[in-house]
Amino acid sequence: MTRFIYEFSFSEDPTHPIHGQVELEQPLPYRTKSGGSGFFRPAHIKLDDGNGLDLVLYHNPWTSAFIYTREAPLDTHVLELAGITAKDLGKNSDIRLPGQLIMGAERTAIIGRAVDEILGAPALNQTIAPLRQQNVAVFPIAREGLKYGVAEALYTNYGNYCDEILLDAHHVFDSSVPVYNRKVELGIFKDKDLDKGQKDKIKVAFIADSIASGLVMKEVILRISDRFEYLEHVEVISPLTTIRGLCRLAQAEVCRKTHVRLHIFETLLNALPPDYYYSAHYNIPELHICPELDRDFRAWWGMDANGNAIADTACAGYGWSEVFYSPRKQIQMMNGELTSRHQLTIKDIIQRNMA
Repeated sequence: MTRFIYEFSFSEDPTHPIHGQVELEQPLPYRTKSGGSGFFRPAHIKLDDGNGLDLVLYHNPWTSAFIYTREAPLDTHVLELAGITAKDLGKNSDIRLPGQLIMGAERTAIIGRAVDEILGAPALNQTIAPLRQQNVAVFPIAREGLKYGVAEALYTNYGNYCDEILLDAHHVFDSSVPVYNRKVELGIFKDKDLDKGQKDKIKVAFIADSIASGLVMKEVILRISDRFEYLEHVEVISPLTTIRGLCRLAQAEVCRKTHVRLHIFETLLNALPPDYYYSAHYNIPELHICPELDRDFRAWWGMDANGNAIADTACAGYGWSEVFYSPRKQIQMMNGELTSRHQLTIKDIIQRNMA
């Protein structure tokens, strides 16, 4: 695969249409810590107004399981939540399931492995290795970012003991905000353990959270920049990331003043109407480091009775935080969306794959 350019245009807000492109380089191989093979793919998003952001996308066995599908031993506990009984399982000894059904503690373990591999890959190694540990701080955003294990990965890859500063940032409804109808509230910023001298030494911030609309990430980067005045650049670990969210970041003044780079699992996502929070894979092979994995993913979800591809709706974006914290709510939410969009449940789709 050579360099690929994907052009996009968003016009939901007629007063602020967005036009631009994503430039994706050829994936580059690297050896994973476990001795296997992985890829990292440098990329850049560029808007017609001249703003842009640097990106790096990654493939390894754990990012693949998280974003696409995997073959796994039968887990009766997971399947029980989906309404699958022992009788339904028959003689099956393993099963193929999508990343949306990696839930709770298992999801935390898998994303931790993925992030550990990413922080040791060449794209980040060149940035981190020359730094002293007092020059780096980690900012996990509650709730999802708390589960990524970024501080742990900095330790296992570099031996660094980095300050970890918890943030609580979340959406609240606000009808005055065009298109998204949301604003951001920042409730907790646990930086009181650091004195001014320690804050002044922080040159690089690692922020951990996925990006849907980009509203939360934009506000968090602004607040961190205000409190850490000698910050030079920001590395965002964002497994699930939409192009619309990246556009909002690229347009933010704070991201023009401070170098911001994003690290993303496998592929970019399409934020779907009507609320732009749920997200799906783009059905464009060149946007995937391993297009065959997306083909398998789309085949697993299949079609509904009306001939609509289920993977074209909300598959990637089911349960951004809920899937880590409440597997039962994850199943409930998936069933609600699948029923309203396709007149199916997750049980229906698992059973037809087993058949």
